[in-house]
Amino acid sequence: MDLGLRGLKAIVTGGTKGIGRAIAQTLAAEGAHVAFCARNADEVAQTVKDFGRYGVQLLGRVVDVADGPALAAFVAEAAAAFGGIDIVVANVSALAIPNDEANWQKSFEVDMMGTVRVVNAAMPFLEQSAHASIVTISSVSGREIDFASGPYGAFKAAIIHYTQGLAYHLAGKKIRANTVSPGNTYFKGGVWEQIEHGNPELFKMALGLNPTGRMGTPQEMANAAVFLASPAASFITGTNLVVDGALTKGVQF
Repeated sequence: MDLGLRGLKAIVTGGTKGIGRAIAQTLAAEGAHVAFCARNADEVAQTVKDFGRYGVQLLGRVVDVADGPALAAFVAEAAAAFGGIDIVVANVSALAIPNDEANWQKSFEVDMMGTVRVVNAAMPFLEQSAHASIVTISSVSGREIDFASGPYGAFKAAIIHYTQGLAYHLAGKKIRANTVSPGNTYFKGGVWEQIEHGNPELFKMALGLNPTGRMGTPQEMANAAVFLASPAASFITGTNLVVDGALTKGVQF
């Protein structure tokens, strides 16, 4: 299937690791021009170098999404460099799981407001696009109560609500908005590798909950996000796509 992404212009927050990197790479491989941000300068530079083989325009910048003005400046720079924006993927999470006040604040600024601010900054450009699409990355922890039911789960649930509201209110402007809710996703350097070595009992429990007997990969999550972002999903808006290998048990109607 041709996803129709060639020549479109995309922004991905958190594009150097895990799911965010896989999304940015898949967009580039499909021919989209990609701007991404992350907090580590060396990783940003290396990712730009790695993606150079795709022959698309790339823009990597060091940005903390909790810094609203810096995030808005990044979006404006990407729009100027590419001549517009068609796709926004809000991916960054603070992964702040413990239930204390500092983590509630951090989750609000990074997960929630990082999503809201990147969408708001891109909106004037999305309104001018013929293929405008917003994809937010939530989590199965936003759908069911699990060990991350504190700030992480609460704000992931809020992101789903926010995105479905965008879909409803922006439909008349031909701007689509969807969410991907990944299940447990394993990759080198990721949270589940850390848990595997630091808390093997929790890792074993989490692995045992999935009837597939494994965790997902960043690429499997990216495939869902990039499809929803693409013109191939032109009549899909306001959905929350759960990609979890049947981990969650709640029935979606």
